[in-house]
Amino acid sequence: MADEIRALSAQLAQDPQSLVFLRLGEALRRKGQLDAALRVAVNGLERHPHLADAHDLYARILTDKHDYARAFDEWDMAVRIAPHHTGALKGLAFLYFKVGDVAQAEAHLEQARKVEPDDPSIDQAIVMMRKGAAPPAPEPSAAPSPPAAAVSPAAASSALDEARVFAGLEGANEGLLLIDGAGRVLGGSLKDKAGTDVTDAVAAYLAGVSQEAARTAKLLGLGAWMGLSAEGQNGNVHLAHPTPEALLLVVRERGMPLGRLAILAQRATLMARRWLEKQ
Repeated sequence: MADEIRALSAQLAQDPQSLVFLRLGEALRRKGQLDAALRVAVNGLERHPHLADAHDLYARILTDKHDYARAFDEWDMAVRIAPHHTGALKGLAFLYFKVGDVAQAEAHLEQARKVEPDDPSIDQAIVMMRKGAAPPAPEPSAAPSPPAAAVSPAAASSALDEARVFAGLEGANEGLLLIDGAGRVLGGSLKDKAGTDVTDAVAAYLAGVSQEAARTAKLLGLGAWMGLSAEGQNGNVHLAHPTPEALLLVVRERGMPLGRLAILAQRATLMARRWLEKQ
């Protein structure tokens, strides 16, 4: 295992864009080096934010670290990118089961079974759930498939708690702003460097930005715009579209790379979209 990790690390150092980070992150995870695995996964996501396998790897590492809320978000993102990703479907199924939503758990497993009808672990999990028993949870650092870790109802329910727009998101209390098409604040808040609340002022300014961005993208033949990142002297920003009528602004310090900012914005966008759908 140590030789494999050294070899994979050398390959990744030679080509940082290589997908070998998936094998390296999994090898580190199986060896129990979770912090190192986490760094590899995050760096890989910065370079490949739309790769479902990268989100799946990150989710499995987070699950091993008992960070179930973020693991749920990562598996959710993986399924949005690749709806037939069986690893992510099984991961979500186990999390849903542990919070008592058997219907959702079974639905995800049935979807996974359609993709991999010969996977006996899926049939076994479905049978056990129908009997009211918890599916067997593999060891945290076992096989490469997403772990069915034991989740306490209190911990996992927090992953699904949408009472607040960005509840549970890293840095949720600052640098996030969700507005509707008219510039009305729906969630989040912003402060300037002096600590003054500028939420309403920024929201009013952003009211027409979505329309301008859409018009510009159309004139350039780019299709519908999905997101926009920009670097500033004192910070970086990312704009996203949770729904056609809503706009999300994410602001972070200059030290956060745009790739990592995009990952954070993706997670915030998903949370905002789910929250808006429930309103």
